[in-house]
Amino acid sequence: MLVDGRWTRDWDPYQKNDAKGRFVRQRSSFRSWITPDGSPGPTGEGGFPAEPGRYRLYIAWICPWASRTTLVRALRGLQDQIAITVLDPRLGEQGWTFGPEGDPLSSAEHLHELYTRVEPAFTGRATVPVLWDETRQTIVNNESADIMRMLATAFPAGPQAVPGLELYPEALADEMARFDTELYEAVNNGVYRAGFARSQEAYEEAVQRLFAALDELEARLEDGRPFLFGAAMTGSDVRLFVTLIRFDAVYYSLFKCNLRRIADYPRLQALMERVYALPGAASTVNLEHIKAGYYSVAALNPTGIVPVGPRGVLGDSSPG
Repeated sequence: MLVDGRWTRDWDPYQKNDAKGRFVRQRSSFRSWITPDGSPGPTGEGGFPAEPGRYRLYIAWICPWASRTTLVRALRGLQDQIAITVLDPRLGEQGWTFGPEGDPLSSAEHLHELYTRVEPAFTGRATVPVLWDETRQTIVNNESADIMRMLATAFPAGPQAVPGLELYPEALADEMARFDTELYEAVNNGVYRAGFARSQEAYEEAVQRLFAALDELEARLEDGRPFLFGAAMTGSDVRLFVTLIRFDAVYYSLFKCNLRRIADYPRLQALMERVYALPGAASTVNLEHIKAGYYSVAALNPTGIVPVGPRGVLGDSSPG
């Protein structure tokens, strides 16, 4: 963690816990927006126009928050417009690292060096994703929900885009906002609230809410709709997918979310497979990185041993 621009202690997954041991997630720090003409967005400062080749995403395949931005990038065919740098999946003593090759744009070894380059007295955690402006040499935004929307709306779709994709239809804006809030609390962050709980009460509270939400989502799909809001995919499906794809391989065991697997929810499993089959989606899933990263968290797995299974889960490319 950085305090006044200085790295003060080894990386720790426990961002914050309340008095009852509940996991509390840190808020994102950089909230400017890319817009078609560079005008100010909902938060932050203006001056970030949607110019192809100007921006770079720093991500780690382990991280669902980062991966959902890469999924939107792929679905909209923006691979040639927005570069990507993948960090090492294993979290070291100073958090995210660039691995042996370093940052392609600088001599940085650790992600937190980008944060202090932009804000020398930065205090907080250096998280992914980071949306970086190569022209102004600054962080535009590090909130994945904002970045998803920017990639979906600010840039014109590329030639590899899924035809007719509209992830944020105006007619569903209010309903999606309410849905996404509950999805975040119960499912996306719910698995972390279970895995990083520091009391039995906090753990059981998170697990019960998580599986109640998964049950409700399974029931929502009973009418045969292919996606959460009907025939067309939305940003809500992206948000759900990144948790589902990690669930049976990691959250079920390491985070103790083991009442049921996603494989036990046939409709949720089918939705996950449907998204995975879309052009470019599979390229945003690296199960070996995901397992290596999560199982490198010493607070949850002191030995650092990475399980060889489970085999047969979506995204598994292991032989045998």
